[in-house]
Amino acid sequence: MGAVARAVHRHGGYVFGVIPEALKSREGVAYEYADELIVTQTMAERKGIMFTRANAFLVLPGGFGTLEEFIEVLTLKQLGYHRKPIALVNTNGFYDPLLELFEHFYRERFASEQYRSQYYVAAGPDEALDYIEGWAAA
Repeated sequence: MGAVARAVHRHGGYVFGVIPEALKSREGVAYEYADELIVTQTMAERKGIMFTRANAFLVLPGGFGTLEEFIEVLTLKQLGYHRKPIALVNTNGFYDPLLELFEHFYRERFASEQYRSQYYVAAGPDEALDYIEGWAAA
């Protein structure tokens, strides 16, 4: 996340961050140069603020926290809590195993195939940004 924030700043963008106090206290985790940095008490509070403030969700390769947040915004979209675009950045096939698991859900009828349209799988960041920009234009 820090690399993305620094790149946004290098290109003149606005950096908004939300971090729980428990993570902020770890040295080097918070991006102290953010234009706006909100410190929350809990992860749930952090996710609520991010969800409310976001216009779209761009899911970069990441670990368990990234996966958990992606699944939550996808589930909320399926339940009708939002209509915001979700783009999964599948650089070098990073998310191929997860996408195969999704196919397993569809085959076994634990998820409706209509949910494929609820997220977009992009080969890289440029394609993901094009998708989100196109969504906003529509």
